[in-house]
Amino acid sequence: MDAADWDARYTATAELEWGAEPNRWVAAELADLPPGRACDLGAGEGRNALWLASRGWEVTAVDFSGAALDKGRPLAEARSLPVSWVRADVRRYAVEARAYDAVVLAYLHLSGAERRTVVRAAAEGLAPAGVLIVVGHDTTNVAEGVGGPQDTAVLFTPEDVVADLAALPGLAVERAERVRRTVQRDEGPREAIDALVRVRRTPAPK
Repeated sequence: MDAADWDARYTATAELEWGAEPNRWVAAELADLPPGRACDLGAGEGRNALWLASRGWEVTAVDFSGAALDKGRPLAEARSLPVSWVRADVRRYAVEARAYDAVVLAYLHLSGAERRTVVRAAAEGLAPAGVLIVVGHDTTNVAEGVGGPQDTAVLFTPEDVVADLAALPGLAVERAERVRRTVQRDEGPREAIDALVRVRRTPAPK
């Protein structure tokens, strides 16, 4: 789907496409960090960006759908939350180097080559001790889980993300695993399978 397709999806309803609550994995992994600067790449309507800003973070939310950003912006303004909304394609967005204490890539599904480019750019944006969270539908979700894209070419595993970051210096992988979440369906509760990776930039030696 291109930006126009996503614009149409976001304008099809006044409701938030993904809800107002942050993604559970993003919230769990970042809840204990002291606030600083954060970048949410592929932010959509900004549910993760708004959550971070509500906890004192200064957030840059990037997405190529202007319609999505237009739904998130008034929510931030109504609460005086420090979110900068940037309309840009994350595949070509220049993440500010060594600038962010947290970078989020949540459910951004691209081809393998495009994902690698974005993941590496996100990692390069980490300040010393900064944390990168990458989460999305795992490749096994098509056969064993529920929901999400059904094209395995845009899905990934934790190992894929770790490989994307290979040879970048100063990074420590703190978590790389498949995680499961319960999804309510008409036929009853089902489990979706996600890939979750947490990476930290190691501080420079003193």
